[in-house]
Amino acid sequence: MKVLKMEEELIRMIFEENAIRFGHFVLTSGKESSYYIDIKKLITNPKALKLIAELMKKKAEALKIDFDKVAGPELGAVPIATALALKTEKPLLIVRKKKKEHGTGKQIEGEIREGDRVLLVEDVTTTGGSVLRAAEILEEKGAKIAAISVVVDREEGAEERIRRKYRFIPLVTVGELFRYSEKFRTRD
Repeated sequence: MKVLKMEEELIRMIFEENAIRFGHFVLTSGKESSYYIDIKKLITNPKALKLIAELMKKKAEALKIDFDKVAGPELGAVPIATALALKTEKPLLIVRKKKKEHGTGKQIEGEIREGDRVLLVEDVTTTGGSVLRAAEILEEKGAKIAAISVVVDREEGAEERIRRKYRFIPLVTVGELFRYSEKFRTRD
């Protein structure tokens, strides 16, 4: 399946799974919004998760992004990173929000070495703060961020902030979702 067709299929699935809702919401960034993109709802569908991993892989290949490992911050990005790690057969890294307060006290699960090139994935970006914090944590351990790939970019500043330092690969933008909304939006 061609990338453009895959993107349209992803958008269709977002609406089909009701992963975009309208109302009043407060986002992780603290911003208020009239819509909420719940990719966690989408990624519980194995077909959607498989499509996301395939699309991320194809876009990274098209941009000639070389990476040794796949990483995702907890919680929403972990299934995405896992699916992509399986698809690419690259090792998985999971970035915790905070260091464990027990056991080894790790903040990164998985083996990370100095110089590892990491494709960092995220479910949704608004300002980019969460994924940029995860990138910093990985870099503190010696990783190099090859690129940041996100399922949906809300187009509220994340791209500008991320591109200052990293390559940024959104699968779809909120603008694309709204352009397709009449075609795919389910009627209540």
